[in-house]
Amino acid sequence: MRKAFRGFLSLAVLIGTVGATGASAGAATAAEPAAIRTGTAADNGTGTDIKDRILAIPGMSLIEEKPYAGYRYFVLNYTQPIDHRNPSKGTFQQRITLLHKDTSRPTVFYTGGYNVSTNPGRSEPTRIVDGNQVSLEYRFFTPSRPAPADWSKLDIWQAASDQHRVFTALKAIYTKNWLATGGSKGGMTATYFERFYPKDMDGVVAYVAPNDVVNKEDSAYDRFFENVGTKECRDRLNGVQREALVRRDPLEKKYREYAAANGYTFDTTGSLDKAYEAVVMDYVWAYWQYSLLSDCDTIPADAASATDQEIWDSIDAISGFSAYTDQGLERYTPYYYQAGTQLGSPDIKQPWLGNLSRYGYQPPRNYVPRSIPMKFQPSVMRDVDTWVKNHADRMLYVYGENDPWGAERFRPGARSHDSYVMTVPGGNHGANVAGLAADDNAKATAAILRWAGVAPAAVQDDPAKAKPLAKFDTRLDRQDVRNERQLRR
Repeated sequence: MRKAFRGFLSLAVLIGTVGATGASAGAATAAEPAAIRTGTAADNGTGTDIKDRILAIPGMSLIEEKPYAGYRYFVLNYTQPIDHRNPSKGTFQQRITLLHKDTSRPTVFYTGGYNVSTNPGRSEPTRIVDGNQVSLEYRFFTPSRPAPADWSKLDIWQAASDQHRVFTALKAIYTKNWLATGGSKGGMTATYFERFYPKDMDGVVAYVAPNDVVNKEDSAYDRFFENVGTKECRDRLNGVQREALVRRDPLEKKYREYAAANGYTFDTTGSLDKAYEAVVMDYVWAYWQYSLLSDCDTIPADAASATDQEIWDSIDAISGFSAYTDQGLERYTPYYYQAGTQLGSPDIKQPWLGNLSRYGYQPPRNYVPRSIPMKFQPSVMRDVDTWVKNHADRMLYVYGENDPWGAERFRPGARSHDSYVMTVPGGNHGANVAGLAADDNAKATAAILRWAGVAPAAVQDDPAKAKPLAKFDTRLDRQDVRNERQLRR
C-alpha cells in the first residue's frame, strides 16, 4: 500500500498495456478484415458500422474515437448500477475502452484494477491471439465514481458484476471466445471475476497477482527478503534504507522544503514524519518490485559514507517522496480502501532496521481519509483462495522470481483443470509470458491460443510451435509504468 504498494498498482497497468518484448514477436499477422482494410462502414457483412452497433447497446455512450492503423479505438461510458444487488439505488458512468480488430476475432477483457488508459494499448494476450480488447476502469477510480460515493459498494463482487454486465452487453457483438487478463491488482481482478462469474470467460491470464489469504500472516514475505538476489545487493539496499532513518532529521528538513516547494500536504497520514518513514520503509520492497539484480550497481555501496543527497536521491528514485503526500494518495484512495477492507496488505519485519522505525509498516487505514469508514473482512480472500484451489479451470498465473508480490501467490489445486503457475527467472513485477523460459513460453502461448479458439493446426499438434499471431507494435505493446511506481499493488 504505498509506493511499493502503488507499484502493485501497479503494474496493473504495467502488465496490462504492457506487451510482450520484441524478442517474442515474429509470427505473421492474421489477415485484416475487409472493413478495416478498405475503411468501409460495413463490419463483417452486417452492413452496420461497428460504432453504431456498440452505441446501440442500452447505456453505452461515446466519449471519443481515436484513429489507429488496423483498428478502431473507442473511449466509452457505460451506465452501471451503484449496487448490483439493488439497482434502484442509482447509477454511475463507468469508463471503458474498446480496441476493435474484427468481430470474427476473439476478445480479451483487460482489467488494470485502477484507472483505464484512454490511449490505444494492447495487452500481451491480445497480441498473442490477434484479437479485440475491452479495457475497464475499476469502479470508484475517478471519473468512474458514483456521486455521492457510498464506499460500502466498493468490493470485489460489485466490481466483478461490473465486468459481467459489460461482457454480457458486448458478447452479442463479439461472439467468439473471450479471455480475461490483468496484471498485479488487475490479475487479482481477473481472478475475482472468474470466481464469481466462471461461465463468462474461456480462459484467464493473470500476471503477478498477489494472494494474501491470511492478512495477519506474512512470514512468506520475510523469507523472500532473506534470500532474494545476492547478499551483496541486499546489504546495499538495507544499508541505504537504514541510513535514511539514521539521518531522519536532516533528510526530513529536505523533505519539508521539497513539500513546500511543491505544495504538498500531509493531512491523511497525519504528519510529515509518518509520510517520510512510509517512503523509506517501502525502499527495499520497491527496488525488487521494479528493478533487476543487475541494477544493484546503482545503489550506494557504502551507505554510511554516502552524502545526504545520495541517500535522498536513491530513496526518491525507487520509493518516491511524493507517494504519501495528500496529493500522491488521493488518486489511489479506492485501492487503499480495498486493501484495508478485503484484499489485505503485507506487513514485513525488516530486522536490519533495528529500532529505527517509529511506526512499522503502516496499514492501509493510514492512507484513507478518516471520513471514510473501513472494516476488514477476513473471509473474503479465503473464499477466493479456496475457489481457485478447487475450481480454477483454464487459468494461467505468471510471476517474477524476484518480485516480492509473488511470495504469496495463487496456486490452482489438484481439482483444477488445464491451469498453470509459471515463473519468469530473475523477473520482477513486470513478468510476462514473453519472459518465461522457452518451454514454459511455448506452453503458455499454446494454452492462450487454445482457450481463445485460434490455435493453428501446427500448434494443436505441437505446442512448442506456438507464437503470437500479431506482430509486435512499439506503440500498442509498450510497457506502461504510469501508475505502477506509486503503489505497492
